[in-house]
Amino acid sequence: MLPRVPYKAKLWMRIPRLSQYIPFGYEVDPEDEDWLNPIPTELELIELARKHVKQYSLRQVAAWLTTQSGKSISHYGLKKRLDVERKRKRITKIKRQYAKRLEKALRQIEILEKERTGAYAYEEDNDTASTS
Repeated sequence: MLPRVPYKAKLWMRIPRLSQYIPFGYEVDPEDEDWLNPIPTELELIELARKHVKQYSLRQVAAWLTTQSGKSISHYGLKKRLDVERKRKRITKIKRQYAKRLEKALRQIEILEKERTGAYAYEEDNDTASTS
């Protein structure tokens, strides 16, 4: 018997509504029109569509997505959605690399400051610290 693979359910988050346009996979929250609630089935279909675009044309994938979800999306709308996600992923990766470089530089600065010749630190005077 094969071992069970742990199943992790995706938890889709609601997003703020920034324009009149409601993206595929989301619907307006009936209690608060400034927020969009996720539609998990449509978001899962978008994930599959991203994989299908590698093998099929955007028009074919958009038509498949429309028939599967029952919600219309054009080939250009699908392209825009995938491009935005790709761009956000790339920018996030770059910013994470910058953060790692910055952390490394800060560690090196701390080491240099501690090891330099003539390094000193001010002692905290208890009398002045209590009066301040």
